[in-house]
Amino acid sequence: MKKVIAPYAVVQKYGGSSVADTERILNVARRVAAKVGSGSKAIVVVSAMGKTTDNLIKLSKQITGEPDAREMDMLLVTGEQISAALLAMALHTLGLRSKSLNAFQAGIKTTGRFTEAKIKLINKKKLESLLQDNDALVVTGFQGVTDDDELTTLGRGGSDTSAVALAAGMQYPCEIYSDVAGIYTCDPKLYPSAKKVRYISYDEMLELAASGAKVLHSRAVEIAKRYNITVYCGSSFSNEEGSYVVNEDTMIEKVVVSGLTTMDNQTQVVVKKLPVDYTLLRSIFEKVAEAELNIDMISIINNGQDLSVSFTIIDEKKKHLEAALKKVLKGFAGYAIEYNTGFVKVSVVGVGMKSGIGVAADFFKALNNIPIRLVTTSEIKISCLMEEKYKQTAINALAKKFKL
Repeated sequence: MKKVIAPYAVVQKYGGSSVADTERILNVARRVAAKVGSGSKAIVVVSAMGKTTDNLIKLSKQITGEPDAREMDMLLVTGEQISAALLAMALHTLGLRSKSLNAFQAGIKTTGRFTEAKIKLINKKKLESLLQDNDALVVTGFQGVTDDDELTTLGRGGSDTSAVALAAGMQYPCEIYSDVAGIYTCDPKLYPSAKKVRYISYDEMLELAASGAKVLHSRAVEIAKRYNITVYCGSSFSNEEGSYVVNEDTMIEKVVVSGLTTMDNQTQVVVKKLPVDYTLLRSIFEKVAEAELNIDMISIINNGQDLSVSFTIIDEKKKHLEAALKKVLKGFAGYAIEYNTGFVKVSVVGVGMKSGIGVAADFFKALNNIPIRLVTTSEIKISCLMEEKYKQTAINALAKKFKL
């Protein structure tokens, strides 16, 4: 007689802090067992234990300053496999039928870019078949496999992406668990009076994630939005209700500003005295894109005689940017490039900005006399670049102004 999959199934993801040691892994096992006990099957995505990934990166640096990307992925995927195997063992002790799977065994296909691969395909039929014989499948997050059977990783925060991609591929709800009890208007470590939000839209979460919020990886939110997957964010250490990332159309109340976030380690790049040649300007951005560098806060000034372009990039990518600019500007003379470090980007986000009046005025009024280097806006976001020393003052002022 063919076994029948439970009428309800869910994808759960547990971050590194949730599986940091064996005691916490046993705690996760009890939570999964409770979900199964309520009549659900579960696909459980796990990160590496605690600081395992950081420690593996440190080991590689002791061998070479520039480790081969393929070998880095071979090294890094081991972290999640440890977590997955240990959690499956813990589930067995609780009487659950469970099996741990790495990316190859789960059928998670990715592109071939080592250390920054993107998921192409989830083998739904294979996972459904495995769920017939198991109460829970424990899947390694952060990793995939190419069509040539090469192991890849998805970049930092990739376990969120793994979980949401699995939820989208299987059409299951998605629950993300960490050491934080939901999504807050601001990082409670920076602003202790921050409020927890119950609902936040995909677009708001995307803007917050792209601007530095660490609750959810932006690629995970993009997938959730594309496939209309509701994502629940909660704590693995309590039963306190968390937050839901949802379609904006399902939200009844849309506050003007729903969140504030910061991004440290920003370098402002200023390329001066370029010829008034927009073909060259386009080439600059194309070459930067080819190098897969993410630039932000772009400003272009044409004074009639020459062009100046300014933008930001994270500090650690400066070396790669220099190489890209050198290639595209080869043969040109007279230009100058400045690299100014020690900046932070501060952003406020809210879908209510679409119809709200005076948000920009309130934003700049709150910042008062703080010197601002760059400003960018979107329909639901205002960001500014400032010196690091003004960061906390800006957070306190904006949080107070917008009642966060």
